[in-house]
Amino acid sequence: MSGTTKIKAKLKDGVVEIKALATHPMLSYQEAERAKKEVNFITYVIAKIGDKVVYEASTSQFLSKDPYLKFNFKGAKSGDALELTWKDLKGNTDVSTTTIK
Repeated sequence: MSGTTKIKAKLKDGVVEIKALATHPMLSYQEAERAKKEVNFITYVIAKIGDKVVYEASTSQFLSKDPYLKFNFKGAKSGDALELTWKDLKGNTDVSTTTIK
């Protein structure tokens, strides 16, 4: 998978606000058993500006289908490129980028 996450990045008063919507079925162990499908959910999320990590999280099956992420950070400027990457239990990776406005 690549580039399936929609991202909005907005700078206001020195703080960048990120809103991201990932496209993923997020099947927990219980849901997968009921649906007779394979378990699969996002396990890791990282956001970078260049080589600088601005957000990092290990996640679990507690996130809903097509998870929405929102976070803030300082230290970037308008025009910087933000790269958001997630990895799921099966090893699939999604890398999406946007420009801070």
